[in-house]
Amino acid sequence: MTIGFIGLGNMAKAMIGGILQKGLMGPNEIIGSANTEETCLKVANKYGIQTRNSNAAVAKEADIIVLAVKPQYLKVVIADIMDSIDENKVIVSIAAGKTIAWIENEFEKPTKIIRVMPNTPALVGEGCSAVCRNDLVDDNSYHFVKELLESFGKAYTVPESLMDVVVGVSGSSPAYVFLFIEAMADAAVAGGMSRKQAYEFAAQSVLGSAKMVLETGKHPGELKDMVCSPAGTTIEAVRVLEEEGFRGTVIDAVTACIDKSKSL
Repeated sequence: MTIGFIGLGNMAKAMIGGILQKGLMGPNEIIGSANTEETCLKVANKYGIQTRNSNAAVAKEADIIVLAVKPQYLKVVIADIMDSIDENKVIVSIAAGKTIAWIENEFEKPTKIIRVMPNTPALVGEGCSAVCRNDLVDDNSYHFVKELLESFGKAYTVPESLMDVVVGVSGSSPAYVFLFIEAMADAAVAGGMSRKQAYEFAAQSVLGSAKMVLETGKHPGELKDMVCSPAGTTIEAVRVLEEEGFRGTVIDAVTACIDKSKSL
């Protein structure tokens, strides 16, 4: 079994790193291609994988081909590899907004397709990926790809109709969280804390809070109430957030992200 990556950017590197760390495949079973020879060399040196000088070469050799490119380049990439794809190969696309039907149409022949929406915390082994497939993908292939995705975080099967929602709540949401951490740290710096320490306090608090939601099974509102003492500091901060439309703004932002994904 060989897996090929077309595109060797951050997400591809996160996937390769997770797969190797978990021992699911060896470096000799992974190949890749990229826009530049420099990128190929860097990834090959870091992970010990093989690289090829063309997308078609990767598609020809690999059993599973991961299309790890931005949506606007997907059409060109598919045209590059189309002649190298047969009914035994599995295509895994991580391109936002590009549906299975769109990808099937581009290949112009029956093709096994798995669509994935990962996110950048995969780089630290805490990714969250949504997965769906077309009817041609057999269970063994699907579960193997899902296992690969779980090597760098969580992977959940969702209906394709929810993929744009996944982009809003998971794929793009690390950016919202980073913005929140930065804003909290700015306030701490204004209060006299060093920038480095402010980021550490803010980031660790977000990490711990997320872990509480996942591990306690409690509703986020209940966990929030546990922190808010009567006439205390926390409820005062919550009052200001509510007054400024914090939740409504977040909902509007995620909705805008979902709408943008649908338009790609």
